[in-house]
Amino acid sequence: MVDSKSEIFPVIGMSCAGCAITVENQVKSLEGVDTASVNYANQQLQVVYDKEKVNPEAMKDALIGAGYDIIIEKENAFEEADQMRQKEYEKLKRNFYWALALTLPVFVIGMFFMDMPYANEIMLVFSTPVLFVFGRQFFINALKQFKHRSANMDTLVALSTGIAWLFSVFNTLYPEYWHHRGLHAHVYFESAAVVITFIMFGRLLEARAKHGTSEAIKKLMGLQPKTLTVIRDSQELNIPIAEVLVGDLILVKSGEKIPVDGKIEEGESYVDESMLSGEPVAVAKEKGAQVYAGTINQKGSFKFRAQQVGDKTLLSQILKLVQEAQGSKAPVQKLVDKIAGIFVPVVILISLISFVAWYISGVDNAITYALLSMVTVLVIACPCALGLATPTAIMVGTGKGAEQGILIKDASSLEVAKDVSAIILDKTGTITEGKPEVIDSLWLDDSKENQAILYSLEKASEHPLAEAVIQHLKARGVQGVTVQAFESLTGRGAKAGFNGTDYYIGSAKLLQEYGLSIDENQIAEWKELGSTIIYFFTSDKLIAALAIADKIKESSKEAIDYLHQEGVEVYMLTGDTHSTAEKVSRKVGIDHFYAEQMPGDKADFVKNLQRQGKKVAMVGDGINDAQALAQADISIAMGKGSDIAVDTAGITLLSSDLRKVPQAIQLSRKTVSAIKQNLFWAFIYNVIGIPLAAGILYPINGFLLNPMIAGAAMALSSVSVVLNSLRLKNAKI
Repeated sequence: MVDSKSEIFPVIGMSCAGCAITVENQVKSLEGVDTASVNYANQQLQVVYDKEKVNPEAMKDALIGAGYDIIIEKENAFEEADQMRQKEYEKLKRNFYWALALTLPVFVIGMFFMDMPYANEIMLVFSTPVLFVFGRQFFINALKQFKHRSANMDTLVALSTGIAWLFSVFNTLYPEYWHHRGLHAHVYFESAAVVITFIMFGRLLEARAKHGTSEAIKKLMGLQPKTLTVIRDSQELNIPIAEVLVGDLILVKSGEKIPVDGKIEEGESYVDESMLSGEPVAVAKEKGAQVYAGTINQKGSFKFRAQQVGDKTLLSQILKLVQEAQGSKAPVQKLVDKIAGIFVPVVILISLISFVAWYISGVDNAITYALLSMVTVLVIACPCALGLATPTAIMVGTGKGAEQGILIKDASSLEVAKDVSAIILDKTGTITEGKPEVIDSLWLDDSKENQAILYSLEKASEHPLAEAVIQHLKARGVQGVTVQAFESLTGRGAKAGFNGTDYYIGSAKLLQEYGLSIDENQIAEWKELGSTIIYFFTSDKLIAALAIADKIKESSKEAIDYLHQEGVEVYMLTGDTHSTAEKVSRKVGIDHFYAEQMPGDKADFVKNLQRQGKKVAMVGDGINDAQALAQADISIAMGKGSDIAVDTAGITLLSSDLRKVPQAIQLSRKTVSAIKQNLFWAFIYNVIGIPLAAGILYPINGFLLNPMIAGAAMALSSVSVVLNSLRLKNAKI
């Protein structure tokens, strides 16, 4: 049996989308690696491998040999990677400022004072450190790629600027070579220096913009405190989060973040759970209530018992899910990866063809034009814009979803959700609250004694509806009494004695057995709502009637109305009776409902809609709807707290608010729209830019693109794609 493991590792040393392809292929080539996916935007490797055949150390060694690295130490790996990238960013910034300072005089001389004495020599002195000191990383990376028979963006930059510099050095040292042939000895020191400086500036902007795409992950990581107060042997100890154990009693004071998942044992408070649900209203917590890591205690202090620690907490699960989603690839990305994989070799070929075409064209100064066109083609081509188009939008989209309590399992789910034309909703726990409540009561004798007897009778009962009555009476401040001879009356109710009198709780059938009745007009509205009605009585008089129902969520009708407005057909499938299903569907505005459905029936219903050509989304609790969720084109699990079924569905809603469903669809539409915009501009940029750089317009109007302008355009193309993705952060869903 294969012992597969899925892990995410930060990657160090990638400078463009081509690097991501190289890292991916290096890891895939190792025996025992099932799948490997590298996201250039967030610099992460997501890999599934057989632990018996390969390990992270082997992956690290393979990548170091190719000029890259991964951080395999689990503890604070992503924080360490961030620190390393921050150091690289600071180094790049310093190099850019030095390069800019040296490039400015070269640019001024090259553009305006070419005929001044020793102009070429001065430009040679100033441009050389720009390329080989402050821009040396381009050449070092290009050499590493060459050693491994691959090429990336650095290869294009190093080739273009290196050739321009070498040509210029030759013309500076041996100008007579061209003078003897009646040609001017042109130099391009300013082009080489400006291109390096522009591309460094572009990478600075890109790094800063990409930092914004990973803000959601950083926010989630920052939610868990580094230390906590634990009570051991009646002493309060402040310990690091890594040392907490399951079963520890933890003290949380006002304003502190809750460190791990657990259950309150002492005290009460209000807790801000907006990181789970996206809802800003604090939730009241008392003894027995569940609390989750990363949520914030607002008022009061309490003690709770740790139940889930480390990577088992809900926060850790959410963090892992968001990281996996951001690292996953949308189906459209597969095509882009293929293009990016052959992009650099194709561009080098086009630049050589351009050089040869100009060289044999017969125009004056053909060698100059040939060199210029070759350099400009190499400079303007940008695989990074293509490589960033999809992952940056996915990162921002999934991050925004996480902030709103919408967890997206992978990029495919995000891409498919936009096409949903039919949604199937489970009733219990999806449209309704999922737990019975007393929605109304009629007391013919509401003495404290009678209420206390009912409370105690239901307390002794194991009927599913008993808890609803207990909670209802508890809210009224009712306390129990001691009842005798409790007896369950199977299928009808229960009875118990108090002070020599027998008291009964049960159905209308049990009430009729004792010849008692109620005025139907008094309970007509309850029946209309589909409520279950129970009666509390003695053998000779009715004391009370209570209406119990699974309450419809306030958000359900609003969500269903919105889905209808968006042209989505809404169906309700439930195992409940036809009359109850009809009443619920009528109240929330659902036209199509099917009652008394078994789990298998729901899956068959999904298949039937799919046969009609519909893209089907199934919304359920992720447990008893598993079969239908698996069959649907997109599965949405609604959960609350630790009950979420994150492995079951493509999209998981952390709250039980149905309005999150249309929000998820809207998020999908806006993210896919951003991907399409990014890909369009990335492709159109290269499709137009490369022929322009080759000089396609020269025979028509004499236009030839300057390598410096090409460098600026290339640098800004990647930045524009990232900035377009970042617009999603402010999109309304």
